[in-house]
Amino acid sequence: MNTAMPVKQRGFTLGGFVLWAFLLVILLTTGMKLVPAYIEAGQIKHIFTTIAHDPDMQKATPHDIQAAFDRQASIDAITAINSGDIDIASNAGRPVLSANYAVKIHLAGNISFYIEFKPTSAGN
Repeated sequence: MNTAMPVKQRGFTLGGFVLWAFLLVILLTTGMKLVPAYIEAGQIKHIFTTIAHDPDMQKATPHDIQAAFDRQASIDAITAINSGDIDIASNAGRPVLSANYAVKIHLAGNISFYIEFKPTSAGN
């Protein structure tokens, strides 16, 4: 006489697996489209910080600062902004570079992401 308790089955059903796989594909696709915009924003912020901390740029004119940005942006293949989009201020003799720009990323059909970035060299 066997008095063992019956074992409950566990696991995914085919429908559950397909649902989770679909959601994972959507998340990965969205992430792959968004990551380049964030990488470019990070590169822009790094260029701003590098220029602001460069001793040669402490007394440079706005035109010289814009030219320095253009040189570095062409090396890093920055396309989101150009030197005309940069706001240049001064804080204790050090240039402070900032910009406000938006990126529209097409996802699928009529669905797009609109992301606003505000990189600055202040605080670094």
